[in-house]
Amino acid sequence: MQSLAPSTGAVAAHRPSIEYGDRFRIGMLTPSGNIVAEPQVKAMLPPGVSVYSTRLPLTGSSREELLAMVENVEQGTRLLADARVNLIAFNCTAVSTYSKEMEADIKRRIAGAANGPVVATSEALVAALRVLNAKRIGLITPYIKAVNEREARFLEAAGFEVLVDVGLGIATNAEMGREPPERWLDLVKEHRVDRVDAYLVSCTAIRSAEVIDEIEQAVGRPVVTSNQALVWYCLRQGGIIDRVNGFGRLLSQH
Repeated sequence: MQSLAPSTGAVAAHRPSIEYGDRFRIGMLTPSGNIVAEPQVKAMLPPGVSVYSTRLPLTGSSREELLAMVENVEQGTRLLADARVNLIAFNCTAVSTYSKEMEADIKRRIAGAANGPVVATSEALVAALRVLNAKRIGLITPYIKAVNEREARFLEAAGFEVLVDVGLGIATNAEMGREPPERWLDLVKEHRVDRVDAYLVSCTAIRSAEVIDEIEQAVGRPVVTSNQALVWYCLRQGGIIDRVNGFGRLLSQH
């Protein structure tokens, strides 16, 4: 009687494709209340690249909550290092742009715990804007006033001129994640300024990735988002130059 079991070749031919990061593995530290960053980052990664994440406590936007996120950053870092990631990314815009001193301290502490390469969302944003030759920025965020003001100061200290500074006054990751992608498209169109070189739709917790291409087409300017910039920067730090379509000029052309 003929066996009903498929041949070895047939099994192999129908195996699903799973990305284990054979080319490159990104270890990501992300706010505990953020449900957006991981799905977006995974959607933007080219073949052979994967992301492994550890969460740090952050659900709100007060000064105390932002500073508390990094109290045990070494512990989260060591957990990611156990996964033999190639690089560790601290992916929170509001905390990493809190100040240049905060950015440097976070990177120093993570590097000490991981003994390997480290990047932060803040430096990814700056690098992305520079590679796009953007000097005058339109800043669009979900943030409360204090967070927006700190990010604007951070960008200005890095040499950018912030011509548009818009925040929605939202304080929690959960509320940020509920805003539909169309909200970010409409906000950029509403605050379009001809002198702006690029728009920064900032925050790792918002559903902006889906509309990056649409915004660029609508306003005729490149668009940078937090998760998009982080993916681009991590890939380039790892020597991976694959172009990824569907998420703006940054990933498809640079």
